[in-house]
Amino acid sequence: MRNGADTTLSSSNDHHQLLRFLDFFLRLSVIPLSVASLWVMASNKQTNDAYGKVEFSNLSGLRYLVGINAISTGYAIASVLLLCLRCFNSDWYLFISDQVMAYLMVTSGSAVAEVLYLAHEGDRKVSWSEVCSYYGMFCSKIKVSLALHFVALVCFIVLSLISAYRVFSKFEAPSLLSEEVGEQE
Repeated sequence: MRNGADTTLSSSNDHHQLLRFLDFFLRLSVIPLSVASLWVMASNKQTNDAYGKVEFSNLSGLRYLVGINAISTGYAIASVLLLCLRCFNSDWYLFISDQVMAYLMVTSGSAVAEVLYLAHEGDRKVSWSEVCSYYGMFCSKIKVSLALHFVALVCFIVLSLISAYRVFSKFEAPSLLSEEVGEQE
């Protein structure tokens, strides 16, 4: 009987070690992904002889993406350091922060997706023509930055699930036995 309990404990410990490794790996992965997305977008500009120069800073959605990528990079570095130092029980902090970062990444990705859609399709109702045929490299760099941002978002979604599991696995499910005893009396 003792051997079965040791096997279960060892399996549980292996499971927690795997989650800890995955958590650390994903946090490290977010750093270069966010920096690359930030860099590609922040260096995005193109000049057209007929229409002039366009830069990422001309569009608020693109500036928002750069800002969120900077925040996500800083947060990822801080969370890696927090995990390495283990100075306090950070499960709740990471859970809430991972959720916030995932939501911010979704909103900034959505803003850029809308800008990219309008750049490709235009909006004839308000007399906006598409611009990607004139600023092809600019639109291509937006796509690359958005793809890198999306991969970082997937990392944050998985991190949110891991941190949620880590926090809520500490609690036991509510007991139905106490409710049943109360009803029978």
